Amino acid sequence: MPGSHPHGPAGEYGWRPVIILACLFFVIGFVTWLNGPLITFVQVAFDLSAVGAFLVPMCFYLSYLFFPLPATLLTRLTGLMGGLVAALVVLSIGIAIFGECVSIRVYPGALAGLFVIGAGLSLLQITVNPYVTLLGPAEKAAQRIAIMGVANKLAGIAAPIVLALLVMRNLGDIAGRVRAAPDQATRNRILDQFAHAIQIPYFIMAAVLLALAIGLARSTLPQIDISAAPTRDAPACGTSRRTGSWRLGIGVACMFVYVGTEVMAGDAIGVYAGSLGIPLDQAKFFTSLTLTAMMGGYVLGMLLVPRVFSQARYLGLSAACGLMLCLSGWLAHGYVSVLCVALCGFANAMIMPTLFPIVMSDMRERGAQATALLVMAFSGGAVLPQIFVAIAPGMGVRGAFVILAAPSYLLIILYNIGMQRRGRTDTAPVMMADP
Repeated sequence: MPGSHPHGPAGEYGWRPVIILACLFFVIGFVTWLNGPLITFVQVAFDLSAVGAFLVPMCFYLSYLFFPLPATLLTRLTGLMGGLVAALVVLSIGIAIFGECVSIRVYPGALAGLFVIGAGLSLLQITVNPYVTLLGPAEKAAQRIAIMGVANKLAGIAAPIVLALLVMRNLGDIAGRVRAAPDQATRNRILDQFAHAIQIPYFIMAAVLLALAIGLARSTLPQIDISAAPTRDAPACGTSRRTGSWRLGIGVACMFVYVGTEVMAGDAIGVYAGSLGIPLDQAKFFTSLTLTAMMGGYVLGMLLVPRVFSQARYLGLSAACGLMLCLSGWLAHGYVSVLCVALCGFANAMIMPTLFPIVMSDMRERGAQATALLVMAFSGGAVLPQIFVAIAPGMGVRGAFVILAAPSYLLIILYNIGMQRRGRTDTAPVMMADP
């Protein structure tokens, strides 16, 4: 094919599919990383405790537990491309529901909207991650996923800033006025005006997503079958299905704790900073700081993998860096501690791009099952932050963060060591099936 790069990250299909998919990841990032500032927003708009406000990421990420298996069945009927279109439509509906319910201050309805958004993103992850993984050479899958990550985090950097400028400009002032309100009616009037500002931005996002769904349905992206997942020829030493299931289970557990840790470093950093006495008007921008660090991690990863380090080696280095940073945040105080948490974004950046293809490559013909379980593991973003906010009052935010994040990074390190040792005993190379 003219203009293609068969030996580069884009593979035989060229860069056009990669660019289109990067645009989709921009959308995913914009929607997903709004959760961080939304926690602070709903805490003020609905007059909630920290535990109540953290129902935002909980409902959002719990959908990843329930929807991947139905999404996998739907994808088998529609194909990966049909699944992408359906995901954008569901995402648009969820965003419209959330925007409307927040604007009229119906918190259960807003949480239901987040659940629908999570359902759309579950379907999107089920389709887009294997699509990117199978789009080119297996050994450069981490590079392609890192490119998607750059687009995702560019949107993530922009999203909190856009939301802060549009609807959270006077957050500290609003919170002060609510506390000083002489009666409940005055308090409700202030909060109603504050919450209503979110309606138009969310309706605009819903319309953009519908337009993207229509454009994607008319596009000519290559059709790729998920059954063409990375495969491994039978290893010389032989491996039972039970052993493979254990490896898959540990890989899924790594994804679970990784996503939970990533969400804590991004979405919970505002609460983390606030608990250390940093003003709300500063804390609302810290999610963007974490995502900027992730951007740096993606760029460095694209330069080094696989030119300098293999995907497996870089996974271990990333997790080790994250472990050192979270321990440093525990020992530090104030802005330095918050900076260490934000820099965990740098360490986290290449964990997903390396872990996903490693697990997929190890699972031979079980690619669809592995994909569904890996996306289900995104529900770690619901569980770990909720545990964090529950235990933080008793042990402090720094202690709560390290007691959850440090074992998570350690599990990934141990999994990586085990996979690399197994790789040295498996003489047959990992092969990418021809799409």
